[in-house]
Amino acid sequence: QVQLVQSGGGLVQPGGSLRLSCAASGIISSINTWGWYRQGPGKERELVATVTSGGSINYADSVKGRFTISRDNAKNTMYLQMNNLKPEDTAVYYCRARRVIDIMSGRQGFWGQGTQVTVSS
Repeated sequence: QVQLVQSGGGLVQPGGSLRLSCAASGIISSINTWGWYRQGPGKERELVATVTSGGSINYADSVKGRFTISRDNAKNTMYLQMNNLKPEDTAVYYCRARRVIDIMSGRQGFWGQGTQVTVSS
């Protein structure tokens, strides 16, 4: 099993920056894909960015050039640096970890508890 605990988030003005953290514990070596997702008001949960254990990174078009996903293996922590934030980035952000078996079987994997990001003046 894997446990994910998120921190960061909050209220920021448009154009500002925030960093989200996702600390992992458990059988981390089994994880193949790490990611950040978000769910805005009245919207479906959507992918923000993913990074694989091999280092491949993928971003949603809406955040390319503004957000950066990274991992600190020594701290077992994943980060999402968010710059030039826009009101449309307002959402609850979730981190996620999936093993190969989760991906192959269509299972959800493991989710963090979620953290609110609000971009408003």
